[in-house]
Amino acid sequence: MTSDTDARPGAASPQPSLSFTVASAEVGLRLDVVLAARVNGVSRTQLSRQIGESAVTVNGKAASPSQKMRSGDRVVWVQPQVREVELLAEDIPLRVVFEDESLVVIDKPAGLVVHPAAGHEDGTLVNALLAHCQDLRGIGGELRPGIVHRIDKDTSGLLVVAKDDVTMTALGADFKVHRIRRVYEALAVGRPARESGRIETLHGRDPYDRKKFSIKVKTGKRAVTNWRLLEDLGKACRMEAELETGRTHQVRVHFAAMGCPLLGDVTYGRPPRDEQVRAIAKQLGRQALHARLLGFHHPKTGKWLEFESNPPEDFITALAALRHLR
Repeated sequence: MTSDTDARPGAASPQPSLSFTVASAEVGLRLDVVLAARVNGVSRTQLSRQIGESAVTVNGKAASPSQKMRSGDRVVWVQPQVREVELLAEDIPLRVVFEDESLVVIDKPAGLVVHPAAGHEDGTLVNALLAHCQDLRGIGGELRPGIVHRIDKDTSGLLVVAKDDVTMTALGADFKVHRIRRVYEALAVGRPARESGRIETLHGRDPYDRKKFSIKVKTGKRAVTNWRLLEDLGKACRMEAELETGRTHQVRVHFAAMGCPLLGDVTYGRPPRDEQVRAIAKQLGRQALHARLLGFHHPKTGKWLEFESNPPEDFITALAALRHLR
């Protein structure tokens, strides 16, 4: 196997390449499978797309991802140029907690959407990062930041973003096997029956409302939340949730299932019966959930990094008001 780079004088950005003759152990395997085992930092899905874009040849000819390898086949892969994306870079203020050449950790404010989508084509964290990061090397062949994990628009707190495919793949793998530490702080209505506990459920789309998620599903993904009571506030409480899995709306769904919906969560909770608590929730105007702690192994150095963020002012104001009621 040989690995080459474009070292011509004046080349703007060297193009990694790889050429090899199929080994005996690879005969009969799919082309995308063989490439995924040989090319570091690029997923099989990305390689399949690149094969379709003629970034890969077998014996000098275009190939398909499913093509079976034969003895003596000569495979050449040249990584495609990173494409510009049709997203607007916007100068939106960001609180950067940590940044290096591989990744950036952001303390996201409540109200900021993470990724562009229908109804939120701009004004998102991705738009802000396109303006902030001057050293993006591309994700999946596009010049954009890699959103490793998301937090809801109205949830505040920490998240990590990748600047290149290698970092994105490594962090994504760690999230999949739950090697990332994520701790949330929340204000909830009511009080749990115990001081701490562990919730393990199935998690999937609510069969009656596709915009919501539910534990009352016949099939779904495993969802696990470890929780503990931090402070009894009488008609409400301050709670901590440490995730073993990171499903969409997981903390909100699990706390509601416990009978302690998040303060201000109009999707999974009901307006508090107590008029004063209801007024505090209305003033807050969002679910009282903050991603307080984030820890992970740096993909390049292997060093464990851990970051902590204090809840924002609106959360603290709601907490103070609940303490006053108590």
